[in-house]
Amino acid sequence: MNTGILVLGHGSTLPYNKELVETLSGMIADQGDVVVRTAFLNMDQPTLKQGLESFAGTDVDRIVALPIFLAHGVHTLEDIPKELNLDDDKKAATEIDGKSVDIVYADPLGADACIAELAYKRAEEALSR
Repeated sequence: MNTGILVLGHGSTLPYNKELVETLSGMIADQGDVVVRTAFLNMDQPTLKQGLESFAGTDVDRIVALPIFLAHGVHTLEDIPKELNLDDDKKAATEIDGKSVDIVYADPLGADACIAELAYKRAEEALSR
């Protein structure tokens, strides 16, 4: 199967947010043999719809919608699922290049040792300034 990952950022009026999400998308792409695209919930382009459309020509047959959010909230529980037409199992389908492509929805980043390690690193950096 050819897998795509749609990295979902919140969006912001500040350009750094978009740059950061796009940089993370590149890092995710470096992790494996997947097609990675980026989309934003609001204030930035591409939109979620445009992000899905950007998989045209890639021959993906499934897409993981990956929210770059720390925890569940209104956006991850309501707004994004509505935009993606997700069912109760966090799945949907969309048409790309005339074929049905499955969409599965990943959970937010959550509590994880690697995030705790990064948070601790940021605290140490703050103390060393």
